[in-house]
This record gives sequence, structure tokens and C-alpha cells, in this order.
Amino acid sequence: MNAATVIPVRRWPRLEPNPARVIARMFVPGQEGFDHQNSRTEAVLARVLALDEHDAQSALDDVVARFDGRHHNLLDIFRRHASEVADRLQPDYELTDARQLLLGATFTSEFALEGAAICNPSLVAHPDQSAVADDCLRFVMSVRAIGEGHISSIGFRTGTIDATGSPSFDAPPLYATTGDFEAAPLEVAAVRSALSRFDGHSVDADYFFQGLGGRVTHTDLYERLEKLQANLTTRRRVAHMSGAIQAMAERSYAIALRGDVPLSERVLWPAMGAESRGMEDARFVRFVDDDGSVTNYATYTAYDGANIVQQLLETSDFQTFTSSPIVGAAATNKGIALFPRRIHGSYAALSRWDRDANSVAFSESLRHWPSATPCQTPTQAWEMVQLGNCGSPIETEAGWLVLTHGVGPMRTYSIGAILLDIDDPTIVLSQLPYPLLTPNVDEQDGYVPNVVYSCGALFHAGILVLPYGIGDSAIGVASMPISALLAALDRSRTR
Repeated sequence: MNAATVIPVRRWPRLEPNPARVIARMFVPGQEGFDHQNSRTEAVLARVLALDEHDAQSALDDVVARFDGRHHNLLDIFRRHASEVADRLQPDYELTDARQLLLGATFTSEFALEGAAICNPSLVAHPDQSAVADDCLRFVMSVRAIGEGHISSIGFRTGTIDATGSPSFDAPPLYATTGDFEAAPLEVAAVRSALSRFDGHSVDADYFFQGLGGRVTHTDLYERLEKLQANLTTRRRVAHMSGAIQAMAERSYAIALRGDVPLSERVLWPAMGAESRGMEDARFVRFVDDDGSVTNYATYTAYDGANIVQQLLETSDFQTFTSSPIVGAAATNKGIALFPRRIHGSYAALSRWDRDANSVAFSESLRHWPSATPCQTPTQAWEMVQLGNCGSPIETEAGWLVLTHGVGPMRTYSIGAILLDIDDPTIVLSQLPYPLLTPNVDEQDGYVPNVVYSCGALFHAGILVLPYGIGDSAIGVASMPISALLAALDRSRTR
């Protein structure tokens, strides 16, 4: 038996990557990332300055004619990039406006956010439902966009699920717009947890954090670090601790995106060293706290080309975000997925800390997950290699519905489902004995073959809408009556 015989699953047209979605980035010749040589800035600058004014104007006119329709405020981007190399000019050298803009254009390149792929989506309700028809739901879908060099960013699509549970997407955005970054306060408990791996530093940590309170600004943090450096005579082992604190501080930042552009145009681009090679697999959840306040959180994997760490995004409007480090034993691997509310006063999350099975973690802090309790281990042939989650649990009358991913023969990723106890989610009530989704014949090929993978589904009008990555290349959408899925789980009930 398989899911198709008992659960009517409908597959909708897939979303393909759009290589025309580009951002303009600072480009330094000689520092493209594949070598370790010095930049060629001086030589390139000299060539720009050697052009006569007519040739400079003609070159600028050509650039503007070809690229102006691809970016907001293109000339402002050129001016900003020209200012980055202005310190190499003689103090009394005056650039004409045309030459300044051409200089900026020379040190600018486009990056195609989706040049390689889009995949691994998650769905949440849009924070603005004001223009939506009765019985319909407007949604935001996050996507992992992969471009040149396999660098990942977080993009968005918007759309509507109608009263019959049928999803439709808005027209794709014309532009891509990144935000402005600034430092954000850091949670002291998370920093202290990260320092626990340095044996023998508890006394030094007590000294460092004394009187700081629950959250600390970067200014206060660096003032304490200077004080610590001044007392190294009796604290000679704090060098590693100091470096770890600075690394944690860098991982806490805020992003402000333009409110006058469509949400689907906004892009979260890597902003710090730990995520320099990618922001991967965001799992968004609409979290309702005990006081009724609503916040959209997302856990994601930050990747620097060699190491991964977990980060937490927080936003109420998808315009301003904060990103902060997640630490603790339960957060040592990919795939943290938050429950949409507290359970008995504590935060809860799905974890795959052991890289093998599904576990549940509880914490008093969203950023510190000290331990996790296993709840599901691989038992079926299609999940023998490993198990994980496909996004945050969905609350139903029958229990917490969790979509899982299982990896089996030929490294095939499939999507399954389990049901957890509503009061004690470490208890598995039932599990589908077969995959809910496995790659169809036309879904086997891709950047990573034989993969269907989701980071979060949405339930509306009796229908579960499940977006999923196809071969780490494109995005498909499946829908099914949640009653049929829960009935199939009930027939497989283990408790």
C-alpha cells in the first residue's frame, strides 16, 4: 500500500528558478574567492582614470542603458561602490560625475540569486490579510535561492489559498532588493552556553558577565572585552573565550528591508562570516505566545563553506528582521523546527541533533536548547539512512501533525508523517507506514537527484498545502485533505 491509495494527493504546477532575479554587489577584481592573491584595484582604477571624458561618458551611457531596468536606484549603487575605492585617489583628484559613476559600475557585478536553483520552501500566513476574500488565506512562502558558487539566500513568494484549499501564486517580482544591516543585542544565556565548551572558564565567564542582565548590546560587550584584556595577568586562558564571544556577537544582527517594495521582492542576503556561503533551509512558523502576541520565527542553517551553525530569525512584518545565534546540544545539527506555541509554559522544538532520528527539545529560551529527547527512530526501508522533520508541527484535534523526511536506498528523500501527543510531544501516537510523497519519475532529476524536501506546510479550508523542493532545483506544491491524512494516521495508531 502507498499514500496514493488512501490519501488523495494533488500535485500543482512547479515553480522554476528565475535567473533574471539579480542583485548588484561590490566587485573587487582579484578577490573573486577562488584564489588568495591581492586585488587588482589599483590597476583597474588607473585604467578608468586614463579614459578621456568622452569615452568615459559613452561607457557609462552603455552600462545605464543595459542595466537600469534591472535594479532600483542603479546610479546610487554606483556612487556607493565608487566611494569604497575613493581612498585610493590622490587627495586633490576631482572626479566628474560621469567618471565617478563609471568607476562605481566597474566595481559592481550582478549576482543571480536563483541562477542555480530554488528549493526547500516553507509556508506561513501573511501578516496582512486585509485585502483577502472571505474564507481565503494569503500566505508567504520562503524559498532557499541558490546562485553562483552555491551561495544561498532567503527569498519570498506570496499567494493565496482559496476557500477550496487551492493555492495560487502572485506574479513573480520584477526586482530583488536586499536590506541594511546593523548590530543587534545578544542574549547573555546563549553566549554563556556557547562558552561551556571551554573547560575551566566558568570563573572568567562569571567575571565577564557580571551585571550585564539578560541581553547585552555590542557596545557593552566590547567594553567588557577591553576590560578583560586589561586583566590578562591573572586570566591567561581567556583568549579563546574572548574570540568566541566576538564570534557570537557578530552572529546577532538586524535587517531592515524597504517597505515600499513588494514582500516577494525582498531578499535576506548573508550578512556575517558564519553565513558567508549561505543561509539554508529556513523553517518559518507563526508563533502565538501565551499573551496572544504573534511573531514569525524561522530557524535556518548558516554555512561558511566549512562549518554550520543554527540561527533564529524573528519578524512581525517581513520587513524588519533580527538574526541571532541558536546554541545548545539540541541545536548542534541542521533541522531545528519550532512548535507554534509554548507547551506547559516552555518553548518546544523538533531536533535532529544526532543526525539520525527525530527528537523533541524544551527550553525557556528560543536561543538555547540544552538537550533533546528521542521520539522517532528509523524503522521503514525508505528512512533507513536517516530521519528528520519537514518543518514545524501543525496542531490538530488529533495531536501534533509532523511531516518528516526519510532517506532510503539510492539516497532517495521522501516525505512521511507522524502524529505526536498534544500534551507530551515526545510520545508518537501514530506513523504512516509508507511515504506521503516520494519523487515521481519527473521529479527524480535535479541538482541533487531523488529528493523531495519541505521546510513547512500550511493548513487551510480542510486542506494541507505542502510546498516541497524537487531535486534541490525547483519547487513543487502538493495538497491533500487533512481529514484523509489524519484518518490514515489513525489506522496506524501505535498508542
